[in-house]
Amino acid sequence: MAAPVLQAQIDINAPVSKVWALVSDLSKMPQWSPQCRLMKPIGGLRQGARTVNVNRRGLLFWPTTSRITELIPEQKLAFRVNENHTVWSYELEPTESGTRLVETRHAENGTTAVSNFLVNSVMGGVPSFEDELVEGMNASLTRIKAAAES
Repeated sequence: MAAPVLQAQIDINAPVSKVWALVSDLSKMPQWSPQCRLMKPIGGLRQGARTVNVNRRGLLFWPTTSRITELIPEQKLAFRVNENHTVWSYELEPTESGTRLVETRHAENGTTAVSNFLVNSVMGGVPSFEDELVEGMNASLTRIKAAAES
């Protein structure tokens, strides 16, 4: 059974508008995420829009699709991955020195049976895969911070 919530956060010395510009450009997701190799929105950035994605872990590549479920400019961007029903979100909050960025993966109802089977049989099991996802979230946030502060 997957953990209901995985989360990472970072404080960035840049205005919310600059951080939002980086996070909301989904075509840049491969620059941030160690696992994402492609994220292509179909029909622009808007609530309800679909994306086509390619992920990579070592020698494994797999495609996914998602739908943008929440889009509040300079506050929140969330999308639901159709294949495993997880919801990924980025939330931005102004701070005295810039922006707090929080990345979350929600799986309140677990992930799909197919997803659990593949993770357990091909990717070393759910616990190690989720540890790797949190490491990847921290890496993504660190990369976004570096870009926003440069």
